[in-house]
Amino acid sequence: MKDILPEETRKWQAIEEKAREVFHLYGYSEIRTPVLEESFLFCQSVGRDTDIVQKQMFSFSQGKEREICLRPEQTASIVRAYIEHSVDKKGELAKYYYSGPMFRKERPQKGRRRQFYQIGAEAIGSNSPYLDAEVICLVSDILRAAKVGNYQIELNNIGCRQCQPNYKAALRQYFQDRIELLCPDCQRRFKTNILRILDCKKQDCQLLIQKAPSILEHLCQRCNLHFTEVKEILSEVSPHSNHYVINPRIVRGLDYYTDTVFEITHPDLGSQNALAAGGRYNNLIEQMGGKPEPAVGFSLGMERVSAVSTLVTENSSLFIFFAALGQAAYRESYKIMRGLREKGIACEIDYQDKSLKAQMRVANKMRAKFAVLLGEKELKKGIIILRNMETKEQKEIKLEDAYSQLRTTK
Repeated sequence: MKDILPEETRKWQAIEEKAREVFHLYGYSEIRTPVLEESFLFCQSVGRDTDIVQKQMFSFSQGKEREICLRPEQTASIVRAYIEHSVDKKGELAKYYYSGPMFRKERPQKGRRRQFYQIGAEAIGSNSPYLDAEVICLVSDILRAAKVGNYQIELNNIGCRQCQPNYKAALRQYFQDRIELLCPDCQRRFKTNILRILDCKKQDCQLLIQKAPSILEHLCQRCNLHFTEVKEILSEVSPHSNHYVINPRIVRGLDYYTDTVFEITHPDLGSQNALAAGGRYNNLIEQMGGKPEPAVGFSLGMERVSAVSTLVTENSSLFIFFAALGQAAYRESYKIMRGLREKGIACEIDYQDKSLKAQMRVANKMRAKFAVLLGEKELKKGIIILRNMETKEQKEIKLEDAYSQLRTTK
């Protein structure tokens, strides 16, 4: 886990603000779910045999029979809230977005620590291929707004309950004679959920995976038609979203995915190159006890997006810095500043008894637009000096008029 200091936080805030603007353009509303959830929620949704549940959750007991955990991802939490608050009974399309920390007890890697941050969205209540395309365009628009370029959209369809069994049988037949060449994790996945083998990043497994049967050769008619429509829509609706490639090896690391899945990668991130990922999970709401509803969503990693974003951020521009010398001048400045803040005008004052020269250096560092100079000499004359920090021009203002004039200073 790591601290996020103000210099980096400013960039994160800018990316978050850009993301909110895009979400609102697409009609998504913010949802906030607890950081703590019952562990069973993720066993039920993500899958008991996934690496997340088997190895990575921060879980602990609360009482004798209840186990809770720090959320490792947020889709399951949102579906839980969707069912718990009976949104599934309204028959309406629900479009949510979220941001916040997730937790996984995995080996720290570039762009992913044990506490990591995600922005994401979920759309529940429609199986339209246009909604698949919308989610992919949505995340693409967020990346463009965050000044991320040179990314690649990788697209696949992993089938449904009807066609997945045939594909799993084909994979089982292929890997059966090669099982000893697989890593220990993939040997376990061969027995529990063979699709997970395709998600392995280890080089020896990748060599075998590249020659494995393709899911695209085993899709049922419905899945094949849906996938064709998604590709056609993406190629038509927006110039910046049609640079996708088909990658039949994408399966995602969670058991709830069906049909469309995608990853957005960036070459500057090395082997862990996924900026964002998502797809459909048409069975999850029913699986968790709700009314059967199709759904699609995505999440993006803030650390990785920030690493490749060229979004330029600067220190917040302070409107007025008060440079005061002497106790009486300081008190008068503080009173004026208090009144300005109450009116929403950003201002600051020195709290470290610095010299005037040092205070002006602070004003420059804070990028103050104006500085107010007030010392014993100015107090005796009943004035303050207002200095334009850009032009260096100065003017005197009567002390009794200081508050009203500073409020209207441009």
